[in-house]
Amino acid sequence: MVKTLVIVESPAKAKTIKKYLPKGYEVEATMGHVIDLPKSRIGIDIENNFTPEYIKIRGKAQLLKSLKKAASNADFVYLATDPDREGEAISWHMANFLEIDLNTKCRIEFHEITKKAVNAAIDNKRNIDIDLVNSQQARRILDRLVGYSLSPFLWKKVKKGLSGGRVQSVVTRIIVDREEEIAAFIPEEYWNLDLLLKKENDDKQFISKFYSEDGKKKTISNAEEACRLEKIVSDNNILVDKVKKRIRNQKPQLPFTTSTLQQEAYKVLGFTTQRTMRLAQQLYEGVNIEGSGLTGLITYLRTDSTRIADEAVQECKVYIENHFGTEYLGKEKKVVKKKNVQGGHEAIRPSTVTIIPEIAKGSIEKDQYRLYKLIWDRLLSSQMSDAQYYVTDVDVACGNLIFKTKGEIQKFDGFTRIGKNASNSDDSILPELVEGEPLERIKTSKEQKYTKPPARYTEASLVKILEEKGIGRPSTYAPTIATIKNRDYVEVIEKHFKPTELGVTVTALMKEYFSDVVNVTFTAEMEAKLDVVAEGELDWVEVLKNFYTGFEKSLTNAQENAEAVNIPDPESDVDCELCGRRMVIKKGKFGRFLACPGFPDCKNTKPYFEKTGGLCPRCGGEIVKRLSKTGRTFYSCSNYPECDYMNWDLPLPDKCPQCGSTLFQKGLGKRKTLYCDKKDCEYKTSI
Repeated sequence: MVKTLVIVESPAKAKTIKKYLPKGYEVEATMGHVIDLPKSRIGIDIENNFTPEYIKIRGKAQLLKSLKKAASNADFVYLATDPDREGEAISWHMANFLEIDLNTKCRIEFHEITKKAVNAAIDNKRNIDIDLVNSQQARRILDRLVGYSLSPFLWKKVKKGLSGGRVQSVVTRIIVDREEEIAAFIPEEYWNLDLLLKKENDDKQFISKFYSEDGKKKTISNAEEACRLEKIVSDNNILVDKVKKRIRNQKPQLPFTTSTLQQEAYKVLGFTTQRTMRLAQQLYEGVNIEGSGLTGLITYLRTDSTRIADEAVQECKVYIENHFGTEYLGKEKKVVKKKNVQGGHEAIRPSTVTIIPEIAKGSIEKDQYRLYKLIWDRLLSSQMSDAQYYVTDVDVACGNLIFKTKGEIQKFDGFTRIGKNASNSDDSILPELVEGEPLERIKTSKEQKYTKPPARYTEASLVKILEEKGIGRPSTYAPTIATIKNRDYVEVIEKHFKPTELGVTVTALMKEYFSDVVNVTFTAEMEAKLDVVAEGELDWVEVLKNFYTGFEKSLTNAQENAEAVNIPDPESDVDCELCGRRMVIKKGKFGRFLACPGFPDCKNTKPYFEKTGGLCPRCGGEIVKRLSKTGRTFYSCSNYPECDYMNWDLPLPDKCPQCGSTLFQKGLGKRKTLYCDKKDCEYKTSI
């Protein structure tokens, strides 16, 4: 029997693929990268056209030996690493290690792990795409050159343990720049002037907002103006000036790309980018579904494309027609191909629409289900018809003033049948109004307001701006965000990024001496060049040469002229019991800890836990902030292990109005609620 070896990256993926292959096929996993640049040195021969020094990753020797043996016993070896540039590079490394002729069709790829996709991949073998490999190789070398040059510079000039990077430094700058915008922002006063109105003999009330005076749109800038306009209202009759009726179509959103999935999972489910990518990887590689066994539930999770395969579109049509009716079928959608999106790639979608979320729910973890449902809903809704609304725009006249109001009623729900159903609040429904008819004023309201500074970035808004600016790749967003948090360049306050003193200092130093590295436009242009390399239209060595010439000069200048910056460790409120000094907060390999500033004379250290101001509802101890093994924040009693109280929700310094215990906040924004967690107290309120 002919023996064929298929090499993938993940053991979970290997198990799923194995069940779809016929006898004679064996599947082995590399468990990620097996060959890479050395960790202990830069590993780039700059003088010799940036030739990289690749070595076996420490700890992978036995695995490589096993793969070599399996390959020697096989008649054919197919490399089925992930269908992206990094996966292409891993296949290239494996081909070289296993001495596979690069001119043979040894590369297979699939964007979903289904029987059809796996068999189609075997039937459509191809050569390793050396242009994709060179693009990834250039990116890896660029990052190594920048990281291994900047990090020692920062250790010397600022603080040991810091890191600099081609992408992370720009992302930190974006957050620092936003903080500077906020600090420089000068609020401007403005006033709202609203009328609460009703028709004669009609109890339905509605609000109309001030818009213009003497036919010119106007902003009310001070109290005097507001009072003057309020007097005009009180001195004049009010009537309907214009009524315009129209139908508004609301189109469904396109299926997910990596970036939009990260954003939506954050906004809807509260998942960090790391958590989203981890769960999506599990859904892609395969989960156990009752009655089906290991099943890949979604297509490949790293993609910029919104394209949907024809068979998936047809599956959606059948499902929509059977469950909702033909009127819910959307028109055929023409997908505009974004620049630099690889042609074979698809959007992130369910491998098959027939596995509805409720079928999978009993077989998978809660968070896997929630993410799968988000992806399933998004695909199906993208193929449904538009939602339609009756919209009424009304101009209300009062003397020489115009007030505006808008009413909206849903005509047809369309794609909103999926997920949350759209609904009309009473405030959005207007009474039937006729031009020229008088209106009764119930109340005039004026309110002083001030313009607000731009908001700090959340993970969702940061990912959005990185995609818009062309910084990094969607697959790098999660690790980049994790890095700037772990290096203490930023802190997260109520799910918003704020730069630390360290982040501000390092960014200022980078802007002064490495302006290109932290320049958003320059970084985006470099990403674009790497995309051109992937298309085979630009030499990767030339890209590196052009970059390094300027970078080397900047590095020499910085090393010679930059002054060292001292950033003292923040002081805690804890005294050292050995020498009486006030202990400082340091960060080590395993997170923050307290240390005596008298080191090396006094070597006292303690665990550090950030206090929240809340008190334990069980024993009255302080509630402190902790991190789980997966990096998720939770809150527990400082008296642990004597008291094992913990809570995932944010404790507040506010006290429960019923029992005086600590209140907890669940959710953010419009979904924010406060509740008391003390036994037998049922206090809960929405904000």
